[in-house]
Amino acid sequence: MIKKGIVVLFVLLGYTNVLLAQSSSVNYGNGLPATDALGRQLPLAEEVGGPKNDKYIAMFYWTWHQEIDDTTYQVKNISEIVRKYPEAMKDYNHLAWGAKKPGYFYWEEPLLGYYQTTDPWVLRKHAEMLADAGVDVVFFDCTNGDLTWKDSYEALMETWSQAQSDGVNVPKVAFMLPFGPIDYSLMSIRQLFRDVYQPRRYESLWFQWKGKPCIMAYADNLTDSEIDVEIRTFFTFRPAQADYVNGPWRNDQWGWLEIYPQHGYVKNENEKYEPVPVGIAQNAGPETNGHCSAFNLPGTYGRSFSQRNGFDPRVDGYLYGWNFQEQWERALELDPELVFVTGWNEYTAGQWLPRDDWTGDPFSFVDQFDWEHSRDIEPNKGWGDKGDVYYLQMIDYIRQFKGTLESEKASAPKTIKLGKAGGWNDVEPYYPAYKGNTFHRNHWGCYSAYYKNTSGRNDIVGAKVARDSDNFYLYAETSEKLSPSTDRNWMMLFIDSDRDKSTGWNGYDFILNRISPKGRKAIVEKNIAGRWEREKVAEVRFAVVDNKLEIRVPRVVLELLDQTIDIEFKWNDNMQGNGNIMDFYVNGDTAPGGRFNFIYSEK
Repeated sequence: MIKKGIVVLFVLLGYTNVLLAQSSSVNYGNGLPATDALGRQLPLAEEVGGPKNDKYIAMFYWTWHQEIDDTTYQVKNISEIVRKYPEAMKDYNHLAWGAKKPGYFYWEEPLLGYYQTTDPWVLRKHAEMLADAGVDVVFFDCTNGDLTWKDSYEALMETWSQAQSDGVNVPKVAFMLPFGPIDYSLMSIRQLFRDVYQPRRYESLWFQWKGKPCIMAYADNLTDSEIDVEIRTFFTFRPAQADYVNGPWRNDQWGWLEIYPQHGYVKNENEKYEPVPVGIAQNAGPETNGHCSAFNLPGTYGRSFSQRNGFDPRVDGYLYGWNFQEQWERALELDPELVFVTGWNEYTAGQWLPRDDWTGDPFSFVDQFDWEHSRDIEPNKGWGDKGDVYYLQMIDYIRQFKGTLESEKASAPKTIKLGKAGGWNDVEPYYPAYKGNTFHRNHWGCYSAYYKNTSGRNDIVGAKVARDSDNFYLYAETSEKLSPSTDRNWMMLFIDSDRDKSTGWNGYDFILNRISPKGRKAIVEKNIAGRWEREKVAEVRFAVVDNKLEIRVPRVVLELLDQTIDIEFKWNDNMQGNGNIMDFYVNGDTAPGGRFNFIYSEK
């Protein structure tokens, strides 16, 4: 619920790097507030309780975005094609689909572009977003033939291992192999064992289940050879089954996607299910009795569909996640050890000619199709400032399932002398932020796409706030010496002083440093009518000492004189898309990431 109160803001990062040792490997989004573009707020600990250590979240993850074989091929977006050429939906050979057959298409453009999953810049962003959400493990989709997408998993494990060293509580990793004990599956098991597991590479990233590394694969056709005997005893095998309707047909299987009501899989010694699958949408519908089909068939169970209420008739009904909500409620009802979520970043679909098992006419888009008929949670560009609504909705339910951290209360009032060493040592709480994430992007995307991003500049690693009867004090620390304060969009501070998202720009009532400081004075602006536009209200003192920034703001400037402080805030350096809140996921450095805010409260 919206808290209307008083707001306090400022003080990020303290004087000593020693503070960073307090938070080694933390989900920095855990317990923090955020509000999506539909006005839905994440639950906090007082609503869902503290962390439950016996609950896990698995995410289906696609590493197959590495198409560089033809850099003359233009990436094609189904949503864009259908908007421009609606008649193309009736003609497999329409020029809009291109000459390459079968063509491969995106249902929409991901927020980070048409990337390859060998791009370290993208992989680091994914690590942080998934860690903030509370995801414990990603399962790589290796269900097609013997393809394990080695280049991608190598790049991911290298990038995530570094992120782990930087303090990011990255998800563990595991592999999902074909849906049966076929030769391809056996080839993949042996290859992965020899390449990753036997030499114990990236062991800190392995997902352990029931005391062993987990793999979603069939052990049935392992032989009595020395290597196969070793493999058989090395893993916890949980074979994946593909049926959306009937659930498991043997007692060791796990599911990845079902229509509602989903089944539980594998009961443990306490008669609790191990996993329950939860999906965004299902490429199934009444025409195929709930079984897998082309997603462009009429009536398939898209994002706006629920078994209880049917389809949301609104044009933007796909934004509200009724299918996802219903599936999550089923999972909460069954209360398993693990929820398997489908999915993060598939995005692509082949355009196939009709055949008996797909039945699309005049062609089939099987796994993805359009805004309604798709199942990716990773934020996208096509929905504007609503491109992250499923990401936030997922975090909401993860917190209901796993609980979340409580917010820390502010320490006693204290007057800070700007620029004096040691002044922040006893100020609490300390707000950690991810370090090591401002490296630049310079990498091929898929096909003809190429991406550069040099916006990473000041690497924000922590923050603090202090107060006395007259002033707020803000403290931010970066990993290295701060760049000049004359830089564009330098170390901006966003303050939601009343914790009311209906006021200010996305709730932020004040911004500091949107206009570059003048000398030793930072400029404070107040929001005008909920838009990005601001009016200057004050110039305030600040000090920079190497990699530390301190700001003093009179309480009266923030309209918080003689009030109990209860505010939200965030820092951002080098925003590129002014007025675009989705920029917080992409450019420069933001603490905390995305739509999350820090809370500073004396309540």
